[in-house]
Amino acid sequence: MSAEVTVEMLQAFADAWNSHDPEALMSFMSDDCVFEASAGPEVAGTRYVGREAVKAGYLEVFATFPDAHWGNARHFIHGNRGVSEWTFTGTRPDGSRVEVNGCDLFTFRDGKIAIKNSYRKNRPPVAAPK
Repeated sequence: MSAEVTVEMLQAFADAWNSHDPEALMSFMSDDCVFEASAGPEVAGTRYVGREAVKAGYLEVFATFPDAHWGNARHFIHGNRGVSEWTFTGTRPDGSRVEVNGCDLFTFRDGKIAIKNSYRKNRPPVAAPK
């Protein structure tokens, strides 16, 4: 991977999310990467620091939403920063469904994602069908 981050790279990262492929996801991340989840007890959401913790955080997303999908992706890059906007859909194990718009704010270093800071709308889940 070159040191330049491209919109195509961010789309490949989005595709890896939709493939639920943690190894592919981690190939885009720097060695000292950080993932700030859209939910959690801290002001920045749950913060995962380092490759092992970030991968565990990504796996937690897939466990929470086994059918997670990020659609309608749009990507922007300016210097060492970038944005991906998307619509997230997913069903929790209890059957409740989430559909919300959101975005990731990225900080890049040496052609890799150093920080992935995720945000999404806080819309109540739709109850599972009875």
